[in-house]
Formats: sequence, C-alpha cells, structure tokens
Amino acid sequence: MKPNIKLFTILLLLLGLIIAAGCASKGTNGAATFSKGVAVTIFKSITCGCCDLYASYMGKKGFNVEVKQTDDLTPIKNRYNVPSSMESCHTTVIGEYFVEGHVPVEAIEKLLAEKPDVAGIGMPGMPSGSPGMPGAKQGQFIIYSINKDGTINEFMRI
Repeated sequence: MKPNIKLFTILLLLLGLIIAAGCASKGTNGAATFSKGVAVTIFKSITCGCCDLYASYMGKKGFNVEVKQTDDLTPIKNRYNVPSSMESCHTTVIGEYFVEGHVPVEAIEKLLAEKPDVAGIGMPGMPSGSPGMPGAKQGQFIIYSINKDGTINEFMRI
C-alpha cells in the first residue's frame, strides 16, 4: 500500500471509532439520552394490559419505573390537570411533569432536555404501533404540550 492510502485508511478507522464512541452515549437519533435511571411513576388501571407493556417499554429505555395500580384514575388526572381531550389509559409522572398515554421516549427525552414551563405532554388515544400498543404505526404520532393554564400546543411529531 502507498503511504497516502495507509494514512487515509488509518484516519477513516479513527473517525469510525470516534463516531462509534459518541453514539454509545447517545440515543438512536443522536440526542443525549436523559432516561437512564430517571424515576417515573405510572398510574394505571388494575385491568389494563397495554399499560404493563408501556411500563416494560419505559424500563427497557432506562427509566426506573414504579407502577401504581388503581381502580379509578380520575383523582390522578385531576391532580395533574390532565385535560379530558388528552386523557389516555394511564398517566406517567416524572418529577413535576405528567406524560399522558403511550408517548414515545423521544418526546419524553425532549421534555427532560428542554425543561419547558408546561404541566406535561400527552398523546391522546391509543395509537396503533405506539409504545405498548400492538399493530403497525399509521402516520406520525403527534405529541402535545399542556400548559399550566390548560391550553394545548403541538410539542413534536414522531
């Protein structure tokens, strides 16, 4: 091999190692991972199976998950001022924020990274293919931010 080709090959290998090392500490989208060890409490109905799947998903993503089962989620949703239009089958609490429904971890990590002045985020309904829900994803997931005054804005699309 010519000296220039050897140097080029070595530089490419080093660049690959640098990129690999950087990706090891980041999520799949290149964003820093904020989920490792973060405590979350998921309030769910005793009979809900998809909530158990969502709790498992959150655990696999690095969150420290505590599940609290209840016969009635209404007091939890009232305590965190979850608008009825945003309600889903479970409510997750992370620090001062609520996360309503089957919200993908990318949105939660954005919430934790940016720390917006909101009450929480939510994805209404139980979209097919969302974390904890069976089926194929149908279009984009739209996650909304819920302001402390109850107004709702689009937070992100996945």
